[in-house]
Amino acid sequence: MLYPEGTVRALLQTDLVTDATRQAVLARLSIHPDTPQFFAPDTYRLLEAVVARLIPQPDRAAPINLAAPIDARLAAGKSDGWRYDTMPPDREAYRLGLGGINQAAETLMQQPFVQLDGAQQDAVLEVLAAGRAPGANWEQVPQDRFWEELLAEVTENYYAHPLAQEEIGYVGLADVPGWHRIGLNELEPREPEPLA
Repeated sequence: MLYPEGTVRALLQTDLVTDATRQAVLARLSIHPDTPQFFAPDTYRLLEAVVARLIPQPDRAAPINLAAPIDARLAAGKSDGWRYDTMPPDREAYRLGLGGINQAAETLMQQPFVQLDGAQQDAVLEVLAAGRAPGANWEQVPQDRFWEELLAEVTENYYAHPLAQEEIGYVGLADVPGWHRIGLNELEPREPEPLA
């Protein structure tokens, strides 16, 4: 289904959204730092290139920035709430994991990841996803766990963003009145009708 552009942003202007939800959603809309806060500029560009392959956004004039929330979280020293006991703390895991992606690219393709074309970048990420990426960094961080955590965080950041929520017709942020129509294809009066 396709929903009208601006659905989520329009809901923010109503009394159907609690102040706490409104603040959280507005914060997600405003994460666009000019410079990275945690990563060195080269590492941040590497993260941007990786997340662009994980969740391509070819139809967006301005893609949702999926690297910025990771950078902001790590700069603030926040955890994502859990970690495997075989993994180093998040900041170190990201430094080692992103460095490992670059090591794998240089070993497999003889170039840094950011200099590869899309198909080559995908090939490097496929080797990582299979747990067979070369590189010394993978001796310090388990590549299967890093891959899992990276993919989960990028996916979470994408679907937590109000613009992605608009695309899937999510209006669950209208949390003041509650939800009464919970049957299949039953819409609340505040939910938008799908476009034809």
